Amino acid sequence: MSNTTRRDFLKTTTAGAAALGASSWFNPLPGFAAQDSPNERPVLGCIGTGSRWNAVGPNAMKFADCVAVCDVDTRHTDKAKKRVEGIQKKEGVEVYENYEDLLARDDIDVVTIVTPDHWHTKMAIDAMKAGKDVYCEKPLTLTVEEGRQIIKVLEETGRTFQVGTQQRSEMGQKFLKAVALVADGRIGKLTSVECRIGAAPSSGPIPRVAVPKELNWDRWLGQAPMVDFRQNGKKTRAHYEFRWWYEYSGGKMTDWGAHHVDIANWALVENGQGDQPTSFDPVMAKHPVELDGNGMPKDETQYNTATGFKVECPFPKGAQLTIRHDDDNGILFTGTEGRFFVSRGKLAGAPVEELKTKPLDKDLLVKLSNGFDSSVGNAHMANFFHCIEKGTKPVSDVWTHHRAMTICHLANISIRLGRKLEWNAKTQEIVGDSQANAMQSRPQRKGYEITV
Repeated sequence: MSNTTRRDFLKTTTAGAAALGASSWFNPLPGFAAQDSPNERPVLGCIGTGSRWNAVGPNAMKFADCVAVCDVDTRHTDKAKKRVEGIQKKEGVEVYENYEDLLARDDIDVVTIVTPDHWHTKMAIDAMKAGKDVYCEKPLTLTVEEGRQIIKVLEETGRTFQVGTQQRSEMGQKFLKAVALVADGRIGKLTSVECRIGAAPSSGPIPRVAVPKELNWDRWLGQAPMVDFRQNGKKTRAHYEFRWWYEYSGGKMTDWGAHHVDIANWALVENGQGDQPTSFDPVMAKHPVELDGNGMPKDETQYNTATGFKVECPFPKGAQLTIRHDDDNGILFTGTEGRFFVSRGKLAGAPVEELKTKPLDKDLLVKLSNGFDSSVGNAHMANFFHCIEKGTKPVSDVWTHHRAMTICHLANISIRLGRKLEWNAKTQEIVGDSQANAMQSRPQRKGYEITV
């Protein structure tokens, strides 16, 4: 049965399921029915099987049967194959180096994409064109233009797409409740929101070394420029440390910004403050290397993303969003009638204390989650598979994620160029700054271009 046929079959055979429940092919979780028939479970392929996949992949396997894993490093696929076969208690998982070969399989319905950021957009677009539903880790994009490209293909293909910003539904619902507090008017009109997303590390010069025999360095680099492989212990250009190189990431601005700026923007929209800021003012920015006049690092031997920053981003209705590297990691919401703080470890402040006598309406939490009750376990992945079945919008959809990532990307452009940017949200252009506008996209190495 092809992936399109199976998806249509699942929707028709489970049409009677409760609106907030799960389909019959979910594994047992609170509020979910069990079904052991493999013919009623989606078929999964996993693209990118490094450290983060060890959470994403097994979570997806609670709802789907994995038949293939893919990575450009055989050390990753060797471990992933063993783990999948151990979880599913059967052998036969196929291993691929090229993700295109995995996408060519007609039996695969769903893919997870857990790769460095600079690969997300191309892989996601190719997956949607191949008829797959997509769960992709954050941040979804490397540039503003990539977000527009993904939206174009998503709207053309109609696939289900969940972005891995788990704060929208997990972490004890702390962040969801924070947005609900704002949406319910518990602190009045928002006046300021501080996103404290932490400082990126510096490395000092990292020596050039031979590429590990297990790693296809050309494929790992993809659209990014061809450069020497470098490593000194855990400090490297590859794998987890990709986060600290502008060639593959946006540093902390997109790594943690994809989480906290997303939640902040969600709350600002619910409070009627507008969709995006009107300007981006880099009050402070520090980089570990010198940047050229185009905001590109001059030194290719060491980490180059910003180690410190403060960017002020006013919204159309008066609230000010500030993105900064210092102070306790989390988000501080301040309104005309109170303030509170939220992080992965706590939700605190007078409005939170008041929940003991005036709790939030559960229906509001469900409404904010696009009709899904995220109080279940493994909620973010459960929401994804629920939406595949129902044909509904996931809680972390591409449109809202693109809106939040546009803020992060523009903030990064401002700190890299060292000047204030005026933003026209209607035309999606930086006003009167052709150089900054050009940074909404990037050159792509021949053979790895994104096509839509």
